[in-house]
Amino acid sequence: MNAKNLKIDKDHSGRRIDNYLFNIYKSLPKSKIYSMIRKGEIRVNSGRIKPTYKLQLHDEIRIPPYLINFKNDESDLKIPPSRIEEFKTSIIDQNDDYVIVNKDPELSVHSGTNNQFGLIDIARASFPSLEIDLCHRIDKSTSGCLLISKNKKFLRHFHHQLKTNKVKKVYEAILI
Repeated sequence: MNAKNLKIDKDHSGRRIDNYLFNIYKSLPKSKIYSMIRKGEIRVNSGRIKPTYKLQLHDEIRIPPYLINFKNDESDLKIPPSRIEEFKTSIIDQNDDYVIVNKDPELSVHSGTNNQFGLIDIARASFPSLEIDLCHRIDKSTSGCLLISKNKKFLRHFHHQLKTNKVKKVYEAILI
């Protein structure tokens, strides 16, 4: 059986190899991915790399043959269609790079112990062909605008804007 090669596009260039693989193989333990990198089973441009290696445009990642047909069994969440419709009506603005959503209070951003699904799961179900990620978070009990990226390039751009203080999160409470 032959290995599989993945080619890096502009959306993933600049990402660390370990984070890229965590995204592709969500149900594979991180320790297994680190082990495969350390043993040289995963290579970039036919060479060994470290987990901190930053991917470049047109890099080729060699995936071992036993991972080609790996079932990435992310639990198939059954999100009610009504929740997806609520999400779509809460969209304030969107373009090719982002979605701005008005988050309701008591809706978690992430799934967890007491939550089957969160806003991010609903967003991913609403845009199944895109790489949906949160740009920032707000507490479960907080309502307000939430920025969701539709691609990694915009996510990195927004995080850079936060780091360089060109964007600031503002918290304003209305007390009655």
